[in-house]
Amino acid sequence: MSGNHSAYNKMGTIICALIGAVWALPFVWMITASLRPDSGGADIASLIPQWPLSVGYFQDALIYADWGTLYRNTIIFSVGILSAQLFSITTAGYVFAFVPFRGRELVFRLFLVQLMLWPIVLMVPNMVTLKSLGLLDTLLGAMLPYMASAFGIFMVRQAFRSVPKEMIEAAQVEGANLLHIFILVLLPAIWPTLLAFSIVSLTTHWNEYLWPLMVLSDMDTHTLTIGLVSFTTSAESGAEWGLIAAGTLLVCLPITLTFVLFQKHFISSFGFTQYK
Repeated sequence: MSGNHSAYNKMGTIICALIGAVWALPFVWMITASLRPDSGGADIASLIPQWPLSVGYFQDALIYADWGTLYRNTIIFSVGILSAQLFSITTAGYVFAFVPFRGRELVFRLFLVQLMLWPIVLMVPNMVTLKSLGLLDTLLGAMLPYMASAFGIFMVRQAFRSVPKEMIEAAQVEGANLLHIFILVLLPAIWPTLLAFSIVSLTTHWNEYLWPLMVLSDMDTHTLTIGLVSFTTSAESGAEWGLIAAGTLLVCLPITLTFVLFQKHFISSFGFTQYK
């Protein structure tokens, strides 16, 4: 049995390594293509580094697009959404976990129905609402539909309900009120869950393309994904694959590094989230 178990482990390791290699292939291409002294092509040859390495494509990419404005707008968009979500999911999660009221489970399940709705179905109604509020073509308007998250409320509620009651009772004995318990006991106890949700939210909205494209027509409000499409369209006309790779790296590298740095917390949080 131990021999079979060892063989299964090796096979699993090999399969995971192959999947990881396939997943990493686009990143390897972007890095090598962006550092080659010539543009090359979008083929297997561009995976081979060419010496001496050059940062010329990065210099060109920084000139051809207003990355400062694009980064600013994307940070405001993604971090603004996350800040509003953290407030809404922690307060709503606390209510669903600890505040008894009639129909609480029914209301909670109705919140979860949002998870079944395909976001594209809500785009036109959301645009009509934003136009009536005078918020169309503004970053605030683009952020509004995402400021509450049924997925986040579910995660936080489950995390709150897994906090030992002894911790809450001990804080009450010490004279802590509900606000102190919420801020000083409950939130620190569920910080891995909040960190995992933050990574999901930042990654999703950093890479958001269709919704910002529909509601943000002013060049001064464009996000990185919209700017990247315009950038790559002009670069493709000249077959400047190295330039495209450099621009794509400038967009995806910050969020990729964030995920790599916090992946252990991300995986452990989802591994221990159970429905209660």
